[in-house]
Formats: sequence, C-alpha cells, structure tokens
Amino acid sequence: MPEVSPHPSPAPAAESGSAAVTQASAALARMGAPEHLARALVAALGSTAAEQITENPWLLLKLSTVTVEQADYCARQLLGAQASPDDARRGRALVERAIRQEVRAGHTAVEERQLERALRSQGVRDPKTALAASQEAEEIVAFETLDGDEDEFAEGEAADLPEPEVVLAPAELGAAEQRLGEGLARLAATSEPIVDAATAAEIVQARAEHLGRHVAAATAAAVVTVALRGVCVLEHGAGCDAAIIDTLACCAGIAHESELGATVACPTASAAAALRARLAAAGAGGGIDVVSLAELLGSPGTGAPETPGAGSPAPAAGLVIVTDAMALDVLRATELVDTCGDGTHLVLLADPCQAPSVGPGQVVSDVITSRAVAVARLPEDAAPGPVARLASTVAAGELAAVDAPGREVVTVPAQSAAEAAHRALQLITDSIPRALEIPAHDVQLITATNGGEAGAQALNTACKTHLNPGPGAHGGFDAGDRVLLTRRGPGHAAGEVGWLREITEAGGVVELRDGTRVTVADPGGLRHGWAVTVAAAHGGSWPAVVAVFPPETKGSRPQVYTALTRPQRHLSLIDATGGELARAVGEVATIPRRTRLVDALRTA
Repeated sequence: MPEVSPHPSPAPAAESGSAAVTQASAALARMGAPEHLARALVAALGSTAAEQITENPWLLLKLSTVTVEQADYCARQLLGAQASPDDARRGRALVERAIRQEVRAGHTAVEERQLERALRSQGVRDPKTALAASQEAEEIVAFETLDGDEDEFAEGEAADLPEPEVVLAPAELGAAEQRLGEGLARLAATSEPIVDAATAAEIVQARAEHLGRHVAAATAAAVVTVALRGVCVLEHGAGCDAAIIDTLACCAGIAHESELGATVACPTASAAAALRARLAAAGAGGGIDVVSLAELLGSPGTGAPETPGAGSPAPAAGLVIVTDAMALDVLRATELVDTCGDGTHLVLLADPCQAPSVGPGQVVSDVITSRAVAVARLPEDAAPGPVARLASTVAAGELAAVDAPGREVVTVPAQSAAEAAHRALQLITDSIPRALEIPAHDVQLITATNGGEAGAQALNTACKTHLNPGPGAHGGFDAGDRVLLTRRGPGHAAGEVGWLREITEAGGVVELRDGTRVTVADPGGLRHGWAVTVAAAHGGSWPAVVAVFPPETKGSRPQVYTALTRPQRHLSLIDATGGELARAVGEVATIPRRTRLVDALRTA
C-alpha cells in the first residue's frame, strides 16, 4: 500500500493501547495497511473497528489521510476478485467521504449533480444507486431547493418558476439546519413585544442619563427593535465599541424594567471576560449577566431538547443576546434556539464582514438574506482607534496603512516564511512585552496556515522551546503550556485558549483566561495554543495579537478582517506574501458556502 501519513489527532486515552487497537492493527495488517492507523481508526469507528473494516474495507475512508486508491488497494487485498468499483459498500463510503469533505469546507448541503459527477470520476458507474443506498441507510437526506429571488420578477410578469434543485446533506446536519429555520420562525411568531416602542425609547433615555452616556439615535432605534421583535440581527463593524456597550446596557435596562432579565452569551470564556471588563470600564456592568455560550448551553448532550420549544426555557430569562454571532455554526445555533422557550427574544450581535464559522453553515448571513427577521445597524464610533480603522479599511477592500502614534498597529514585512516565524517569536517573547508592557501570556499568535515554517504547528514548537521548555511528558504537553481546546466539553467551548496547570487521573486541568478551571479528559481535545489559525481564533479576544500571513497564504478579505479584529489593544501584522495579501483583500471579498437555512426560514 502507498505510504500514508499518521492521523494528526490522537485517540482518546481510554482506547489507547486497548484490545480494540490491537485487533484493529491485526485487521489492517491483513489488508496491507499501515498498522499505525489503528488508533485513529478506533477513534473513528469505536471498539468494533476491526470487525467493521473486515466487513467493509472501504470504511478506511473515514480517515482523511487515506486516499480512495489506498482503500481500493486494501479492499483487493482482503476481498480479491470480489472487490468491485461498483460495490455498494464502496459507493456509500465514497458518498460519505465526499459530503464530509464539503462539510469540512463549511457547506451544509451538496448538489446532487455535483456528487454524481464526483462518484463517476472515482469509477462508480451508477451514482444514483449509490446515493439511494446512502439515503436508505439514513446517512444522508435529500432536500429540494429553488434558486433565484422572487423580487427579480418584473411587475405583472408571469415568469416560470425554476425547476427545483436537489441537494444532499448529512442526516444529522440536514435535520439540524431544518430545525434551526423552524426554531427561529417559532421564536419570531411566539414572542410578544417586551414593551411598546415609546416605553422602550423612554427606558433607553433614562438608562443613558443614569450612566452619563450619550446614546446615538441609531443605537436607540436598534434597542427598540430588540424590544419589539422576537428575533433580530444587530449588525456592527470594527469601530462600534461604544454602540455595542450602549446597546447591551440599554437592553439590560429594558429587561430589568420588564422583569424578564437578560443574558449575554459570548463564544468563549475569554471573550466573556473581556466584555465584562469593557462593561465595567464604561460603568455599564450592572444588571448584565455575561457568560460564555458553553455556560449558557451546558455540557454536550444535556442542553437542547429534541423538539423545538420542548423542555425548559433557556437558562437566561426573556432576552438572550449572542455576541460575535458570526462564530455560530449550524449545530450550535440549533442547540441555542432549541433551548430557548417560546416567547424568548433572541438577538444576534454580529459583524457580517467577519469570516463564517469554523463549523458548517453561515447562520447570520443566511438569517439576514432570508429577510425573515428584523435587522438593524449600529453606528460607528466617532473616533475609532487605529486597529479598528485598519480593519475598516480591509472591510472596504483595501489593506492600507493607518496612523498609530501609540504603536497600536505595527506592520512587519518579511521576505520568507522563516523570517515571518522569526519575527513572530521575537514579538511575543521580547518586543511586545518590553516596548508595550503587555506580557507574553497576553499576546496571541494568529496565523493563516496550520503547516509550514510559519504555521501554527511550527510556531507552537518554537514558543514552547522559548516560553515553557520541557520534555512533553504528558502526551507532548507539560504543566504551564498554553493550550487550545479543540472540542467542547463541560464548562468550555472549542476555541478556548488557556494554560495547562496539572495532569490528573481525570485528565488535563486547564485554566481559562477568565480564571475558571476545566478538566479535559480526552488528550485529543488539546493542542498547543501559543499560535492558532485564524479559524480557531474566531470568537476569541486578546490584549495583543500577532497576525502572521506566510507566503503560502491563500487569503480572503473575511479571513484577514477576522484576524485583525481579535486584538483589544495592539496588533502586529507580519506580511510575508509579497503583495498577495493586499490582492486577496481587494479581490476575494467572500467565502461562499452552500447552505439551506434561507430555504428553511422562508418555508417554515
């Protein structure tokens, strides 16, 4: 069998060295596959992995490092002449793999015709049969969707409707996206105004006078929208800090006056801690319960009821505001909406210029496109800082220099990936702590790539050597390492960055940026976190950020913008792309995804 790279994620500790891994190793050996795949295979298929791949060798395609050619080779070794390109087991495995690749790219649905073409290119002569088998096994689900916009028809024109297009989705994801649309429609239909428009305006005025703040007319109008509508999106840009604080303070006032209460949920604990600090600095922290989304939803598998509206209402009372809502993927958004009881007012506070979520979907963008909920825009600050001004120029399609007399923004050119990595290490270990008095533990490296000399893996290796050297005695980690939590667990979300404080029998004890400690039982849920990718940084916030764009960066305007909106005080931008970064900002304006939420909302 051709060489296969080891799977990058270690298996859960409970499976490592177990009988299941030993049996999987033997089964792999019988079909000529590398035995080092056994742990990853058990992690993907469970304790019966050996029996499953003996019955269906194409299940090797569950591992992203195994190619179709390699799986076919193993099938021939195991099945001999019975291994056929048209084997139903092969067809189903290829369907599942193709859809999984699309989901990893952020899509929630794939055109049926696209999948048929992909299957034919891999030797499947009857793709429709393979797709039907996957549907019968309830692995995928089909939906009909109509492209186009009813507003495109001229007045009085009796145009023919387009033929419905069939799209396919993984069963769980497809059901979740449909339920999300229905759940948002439920909240919009069942919620009554918290107060009437005049009363809302009076409360805003009173709140502003109490806090000694001037609330802009556009901000006041947005708060009135929150009071009147069950679901709304409040758009903002990089320079809207004052409007965001005013909005949250006034919403809390309305919730207090109506005795509903308000909860503000941030994507991560670090973002929640940063927001609490901003509210306190503005004197607006009273009466606002700021939590992480993980705290709001609870541990995986214990939060959302199966039926929209069933079970208990959200842990917050009548008003739930989600900040950095662009970070919401379909599954988390569905869980959030499922948890909200009838009548809850849900507010998505979002910057549409940011990249879509790490997980599949583009929830906020689809909600806006559907026109099924209210949308309001918060005003820009009168005098945004240099970081916000730079991000705003990127949002407009230009990577331009900005005046930063306090060194809030520093651009560092680099001629190679090696030089970019050297500069990044220099900034986090010396320059920023020395010149700006921001300690290294408050500096986050964010890079556009995972691999390569200036990718997250290489930068983490260098940072560990300089900032917390050690033997990596605990699966490559030592106490004191900065870590990224890659999977959701009790008390924490994926994307949290913290510090590994100790290793216990229960797992690694990680201190998050807000000071809370969580235990991560699965070592596969940890990565070193001095450097993270832009995708992993989505929803996070740090005092200082070093954004690294190596020569191989395939950038886009939303990706660059997302990186530039993570710092609170300082940004160092390392550009080793030789002009390609500016071109990407100017020309690659969107990250397109194929989703179904607009249809689900319009037909709910």
